[in-house]
Amino acid sequence: VFPSVAWNTGEARELLFSLFVFGAAYAFGRLNHTRKAYVAAVEDRALQAELGRRIEAERAAERERARIAREMHDILSHAVSLMIVQAEAGPVAVRAAPERAEAAFDAISETGRDAMVQLRRMLGVLREDGPGRAPAPRSPQPGLAELPALLARVRGGGPEVACTTTGTPRTLPQDTGATVYRIVQEALTNVVKHARADRVDVELTYGEQELTIMVRDDGQGPGTTQGLGLIGIRERAAAHGGTVRAGGGPGGQGFELVVGLPLAPGAEGVRT
Repeated sequence: VFPSVAWNTGEARELLFSLFVFGAAYAFGRLNHTRKAYVAAVEDRALQAELGRRIEAERAAERERARIAREMHDILSHAVSLMIVQAEAGPVAVRAAPERAEAAFDAISETGRDAMVQLRRMLGVLREDGPGRAPAPRSPQPGLAELPALLARVRGGGPEVACTTTGTPRTLPQDTGATVYRIVQEALTNVVKHARADRVDVELTYGEQELTIMVRDDGQGPGTTQGLGLIGIRERAAAHGGTVRAGGGPGGQGFELVVGLPLAPGAEGVRT
């Protein structure tokens, strides 16, 4: 620039104009480079966000599949176990006490109907609503209010079941109540399937910060503690930040399951 200006006119004005033109070209070049870098960064962030959404969607689908699998296992395992026990006891009762056989068959039909209702509800929620198709019925999951009916079904199909509540009962959130119901249901199902027990004790203990669920039987002992049912119980408890302990009962007799579920602070007691 300097030699060309000196050879042409040698004026400072022309020199400054040339420097301004080159400076402007450099500034526009840097602006264009910055714009491209910014666009590339925005595209990369959008790609990362889309990848994150996709991963989260896959994780949510996996969690939902696991939840559905737990629900299906709990419903079918409980119903089929009770029906098998009742069916096996039916022929013996027919010969010894016909009235007990009739009660056993009634229990089988009632258990089957209850299982079908729950399965229809679950499958209806999974099925997408379309044109001309009635929306799937929505109803709450079973909770503490349904525990007496559950205990009665198990009691009618096998061992004697006693349930006690200590502490001040509280109003539980719906998901916590459903978890309590499913834990007790799976524990009783395991008793019916594996324990060969004559008596089962269910205790609900309301503490200051925790609800403790204890299910103890006088059956044949601990056996395995890694079955699908116990895995489902651990997953349900972990979802609420709870703990699970499973093993032999007092003195090594029978089997004992103890689950602790944290209670929401400030929950009010149930007025009676």
